[in-house]
Amino acid sequence: MDIKENNTKLVDKFKNELNIEGYSQRTIEMYSMYINLFSNFIKKDLINITSDDVIEYLSYLKKEKKVENSTMNLILSAIKHFYSNFLKKDLELKIKLPKKANKIPVVLTSKEIITLLENITNERNKLITQFIFSTGVRISECMVMKIKNLDFNEYTGKVVSGKGNKDRIIIISKNWVEDYKKYLEKRKIESEYLFCNGIGEPLSVDTVQKFLKVAAKRASIDKSVSPHTLRHSFATTLLENDVNIRYIQQLLGHSNLNTTQIYTKVNTNKLKIIKNPLDDL
Repeated sequence: MDIKENNTKLVDKFKNELNIEGYSQRTIEMYSMYINLFSNFIKKDLINITSDDVIEYLSYLKKEKKVENSTMNLILSAIKHFYSNFLKKDLELKIKLPKKANKIPVVLTSKEIITLLENITNERNKLITQFIFSTGVRISECMVMKIKNLDFNEYTGKVVSGKGNKDRIIIISKNWVEDYKKYLEKRKIESEYLFCNGIGEPLSVDTVQKFLKVAAKRASIDKSVSPHTLRHSFATTLLENDVNIRYIQQLLGHSNLNTTQIYTKVNTNKLKIIKNPLDDL
């Protein structure tokens, strides 16, 4: 059996163990992907890896691939978990990577949201865009959302096993519900999923990212528009409407309030009405 085949089997066992331990599907796929990429780069049996191999890989990612600090930390976490928890091997990795830069999120104004929607001609894609913006769900949560998890009478929904394997309640738009019901009546594919491909399976994240970029270009929006931009826009819109930040934290599924606090830096509407002291002189 060659090295590649050995490593593939080992990663499969790793995925099974993560599943038994109760990790979310998103985490399992992410961790296994990072280990596979590491394996492809280092071209050694994963059991025989040393700390120098890991340092070489991280240096390559930083220098050659210009990988961001936040992603570097995720990759390092995956590698540490693989060796320490799964293989029970101490690589003595004492690397400290810089923390994720506390950047202000990119958000869309109400006018930009309207223009973006006007430039999405596909009915399903428009409903996806509206759903993410009006609920604040992560793209990974949206893709696996099932119809049974939405209450069209109470205008609420439930995110099952979101980030951190936690469930949470979301609010859904009354207007969106009416439009979605009409769409569902016309949908020819039988599927349990809110949105699906031609065979009833969940859409890929890539599909959504691509049509949003196309629509943003058509709308002449000079910002980086992604599913996460819609989530950020949801949060800042609620803040502008004076919704308590604790409620926003719950709707977004943030474990720590500090994560939600970043949106207070985006909401500048209140700052704009403050009179400058120089004007009073």
